[in-house]
Amino acid sequence: MATGGSIAGAASQGIHSPFQMFDMFNLSYISRIFLLWLACFAMWFSIPHVSGDNQGFTTNQDTETENKNSIIVVKDKTSAKRWKIDNTAVAEMITEGLLQLTQKPDIISAWLSLISTRDTIGIKVNAVPGKIGGTRIEVVDTVVKGLLKAQVPPNNIIIWDASLKDLHAAGFENLTKRHNIRIAGAKDAGWDKSAVYDSPIVGTLIAGDAEFKSGEETSSRKSYLSRLISKELTRIISIQPLINHNKVGVSGHLVGLTRGSVDNNRRFGISNAILVESIPNIIALEDKEQKRHIGDKIALCITDALYFQYLGQSKALLHYTEPLGQLRFSTDPVALDILSIEELEQQRQRLKIEFQSPRSILYKNATWLQIGESNPAKLRIQYFGR
Repeated sequence: MATGGSIAGAASQGIHSPFQMFDMFNLSYISRIFLLWLACFAMWFSIPHVSGDNQGFTTNQDTETENKNSIIVVKDKTSAKRWKIDNTAVAEMITEGLLQLTQKPDIISAWLSLISTRDTIGIKVNAVPGKIGGTRIEVVDTVVKGLLKAQVPPNNIIIWDASLKDLHAAGFENLTKRHNIRIAGAKDAGWDKSAVYDSPIVGTLIAGDAEFKSGEETSSRKSYLSRLISKELTRIISIQPLINHNKVGVSGHLVGLTRGSVDNNRRFGISNAILVESIPNIIALEDKEQKRHIGDKIALCITDALYFQYLGQSKALLHYTEPLGQLRFSTDPVALDILSIEELEQQRQRLKIEFQSPRSILYKNATWLQIGESNPAKLRIQYFGR
């Protein structure tokens, strides 16, 4: 008989060690006792235990959820009058909004709780409607000053939108020169073929699309993300005006963050059903490490509600525009868009404007993808100012 080998081999030949003999008579009983004790132990630690000192307080997870859904609205009626912006009032509103949102003791600490000095920060604006209808330069100027005061290097701050052409027309080039920061168009930065949104809808390619070939009629079901977003930006601050959108209610943060961020995007406008699916999917697009190119980089969203435009869409229509004198702050782009839609509806009712805003499923789709909260009942809104 061979000696040595594994315990399993010995057992197969009917040989039992002292440990195996012990196992034969006692292990079944001991195992049952041990498993029962282990189950009780696990149940004890799975039940939330609240000490007398902590009763009535939320957990850290509850606090994080509450902060995520928080919206800070700062009002100042003197901030916007007769198409003129009061820079001092705007600066005070932004300081108040950030201090209330972050609950930090000073503005530098507030900024550094949202971003790092090592980040490359992209300030996403809506330049298409121009100086009055789009994101106001005065708001962006104050944000840039705050980042610089927090010691973010000027070269790490980029004001961006879909195209440089729109940014220049809206006057943002002068702002970037004044602060020695950068300006960029998502389309102008080129497309990253490793970051692709693939959908069944086929689009006809045009000049500027990554796979467009001159002299040929080409089509594709792929849209590539801008290299500016995938390769350069590490944090995004979205500043969007309060302006109507005929299909999804508001040209807010969700629309703004995706407009021009991918190529071959004309196909998304074929129908509303395609639009409301593609926008949240683009925001949730992940890299190889399963980090979202856009969604996970959002540090702060500001709705520029100094004025609101209750009709129209991408162009500034001053006869449909009125002052509101508000700035709204959150880290949740969906929540801010929901509040904007409600605001526009209320203003149209007040003005007796016959326009029924669509109840778009876009925002519920965004919630399903964990981009933000679309249920108004779950939002925590606080108002400050005068």
